[in-house]
Parts: sequence; C-alpha cells; structure tokens
Amino acid sequence: MLEDIVNYLILEYSMQVNNLVETGSVRVDLVGGTLDIHPIQLILPEVVTINVATSLVAKAFIEKTDSDLLEIHSNDYDKDYRFTRDEMMLFDNEFSDHFHEMKFICLILKSFEVFSGVKLTLQSGSPAGAGLGGSSAMGITLAKALNRFCKTNLTQTELFKRVQAIECRILNQGVAGYQDYWPALKGGVLAIHPHFQDVRVEQLYSSDLVQFLETHMTLVYSGQTRQSGINNWEVYKGFFDGNVQMRQGLLDIAKISQRVYQAMSVKDYQQVLAGIAQEGEARAKLFPNITTDAIKKFYAELCSRVPTIAGLKMCGAGGGGCFLILHAGHAKQDVVNYVKNHAYMKLLEFKIVAPL
Repeated sequence: MLEDIVNYLILEYSMQVNNLVETGSVRVDLVGGTLDIHPIQLILPEVVTINVATSLVAKAFIEKTDSDLLEIHSNDYDKDYRFTRDEMMLFDNEFSDHFHEMKFICLILKSFEVFSGVKLTLQSGSPAGAGLGGSSAMGITLAKALNRFCKTNLTQTELFKRVQAIECRILNQGVAGYQDYWPALKGGVLAIHPHFQDVRVEQLYSSDLVQFLETHMTLVYSGQTRQSGINNWEVYKGFFDGNVQMRQGLLDIAKISQRVYQAMSVKDYQQVLAGIAQEGEARAKLFPNITTDAIKKFYAELCSRVPTIAGLKMCGAGGGGCFLILHAGHAKQDVVNYVKNHAYMKLLEFKIVAPL
C-alpha cells in the first residue's frame, strides 16, 4: 500500500515537471488606453487605465521531450514549427525573420534559456488583429508557464518587464504599453496607475460591477485586422511633436478615465457607462483610422434599430479589430441578435473572470 502511494506521488511529480499548462486572460480595455505608453503616462496628470480580464484566454501547454529540437504547435496558425538548438542559440537569428511568426515566442524561450527538448502548444484566445492585446496575453502566459517550468521564481513585475521589453523589439513601432499584460497575471477588473519606477495595479472587482458591465456591454469583432503599433505610433509621435489635437485628445481621455475610476469607486455605474462612451468618442477624434467606415456604418444602422444604444468604444488602438457596443441592460439581447444576423461582424461572448 505504501509503495503504491509512493509510486503515485512520483508519477504526479513527474507529470508536473514534464507537462505544464498555463492560461491567461485577454483583456478588454474600458478607458485609458494609449495613456499606458511611456512616458505619456508620466506627463499627463492623474492617469489611470482600466480594463477587465475576460474568459477569452491564452493557453500555453509545455511538454518535456527527449528531442534535440524545440517544437511549437500554434493553434492560431494551425501550423507546426521546429527549430534546432543551434538555431535557437544563434544570436543573429534574434534580429532576422528566421523564426517567422514565432519570433516573439522564441525570444521569450531564449530568455529562460530553453533551447530544445520542449514541445509547446499555444493558443492566443483572441482573433488576429482584434485589438484585445492577444499577443501580449500569449507572451505573458508563456512566461508564467516557463517561470514554473524552469523554477526561476520571477515576480509578476519581473515577468511583465521581461515580456514587455521583448515585445517592444518585435513590434519595432515605438514603445509598447503596459496594460495588456496585467489581466493575464491578476484577473478581475483592474485600475493600473503609473509611477516613476513601476505601475500599481488595483483590483476593482465586485460582483455587482461585473454584472453591470456584462449586461451593458457587447463585444464585437469587425473582421478587419489592425496593427496597434501604427495608430499608437501616430498618436505618440503627434503628442511629442506638439500636435494640439492629439495632446488635447489624450488629456481629455485622461480626465474621462479618472472620472470613470471615481465613479467605479462609489458604485455609480451609470456614470461608468457614460464615461466609457465618452472615452470612445474622444479616442475616435485622435486619428482618422481609429474607427473604420465599416464600423461607423454598422453602428449607425444598429442605433436606428435599437434606440437605447449608449455608445461605441474601439478596443486597443482601433483601426479595425474589436469594439464595444454600450447599451441599456434590457437591450442586450436585441444587440446580440443584431450582431449575429450581420454578415460581416462577429459576436465575441465573454465573462469577466474573478481575481487570480
């Protein structure tokens, strides 16, 4: 009997060492996006970025193998990749297209000194170019998994800084924001406050807030992929070039975001909804491509059919991807039905997950 127990514990330990699964939420940003880009968040006053961790999750499954290869299966691309140890270790490959779509993944692996003997199965949890920070969620989820797998004991802040730095190199389109990583690490409803040396992540989750948000918001994918770095770079560049419209627009977003934060704090949820809609309007004025013509047309048609629509909020940097429809709670099903019957738009149903 004792021998059976010992053998069972050995098997369980072996499974934990050799196979490991990690998940991390994709976020939906409510207010304060783009303000999370350094050093804009230190220049504008009272900056806060608020987002929610969703049931749309990135997944990383690590299997230890006896192979001399590093193997990656991407469910998103439905494709297998194999790299030798020498390929992984060659410094020049970091600055070329040698790893193709898996460059971000391979650089994270290299940062943990994992070069071979591993098979990864990855899924981002978000449509391509959706504006939900899917690649960042995938990167930080993989880092969480490798932190356990390699027993490196890095803190959440250390994981965040490592993955953000790698993603900045991969994007090569200016500075990467910080909001996308934290929902995968913390879950819940997050207010992210910048400081000179770091960020403070505040948990705002409550059952009544979550119920309100889930019943008053509908997430839609336009099918139009977008490059967040391009729009963010135009806004970033305009801000530091002294573009009055972009400076004022980001200042307006900062003020609106602070009002939404205060409204959440006192449970004034109607003001929360109104603030998210106002942030969406202010964001659309920053740059012409943030809200596409197809999305504008869809929204106008929806408003003509559902009279209690409260606003539209582009997710991420906009230019396609996903957007939130804000509406009265009783109008939820009408909005869902309209999206489902629309040929070019896709409903993305989600729940806000509890804090981790």
